Amino acid sequence: HVQLVESGGGSVQAGGSLRLSCAISGLTDITNCVAWFRQAPGKEREGVAVLERYGATRVEDSVRGRFTISSDNAKNILYLQMGNLQPEDTALYYCALGSSTSAWTTLSASAFVYWGQGTQVTV
Repeated sequence: HVQLVESGGGSVQAGGSLRLSCAISGLTDITNCVAWFRQAPGKEREGVAVLERYGATRVEDSVRGRFTISSDNAKNILYLQMGNLQPEDTALYYCALGSSTSAWTTLSASAFVYWGQGTQVTV
């Protein structure tokens, strides 16, 4: 049974930093990638960054240069280091696990199978 639990959200002033964590349990060989998404009120859920099973990463243009995705494989924890936060970064942040190649290539929410409950970031 795959379970994802996010933590590390909170309130921060503009220009500040936060590090989100996602503890993942129940990983199987079906895992293709893990990713961070966010959803602001009244907006669609959007992909922020993705980590492929062999270590490749991709960060979306909206946060490139400010956000970094990484993992501690020994502890099965996914991180999102966020810097120079701006009010437009305010959202509920989710981690998600994808089992298909399209999850990595599209970073579309519909391609991800397992989701955490989310952690709120307010700037």
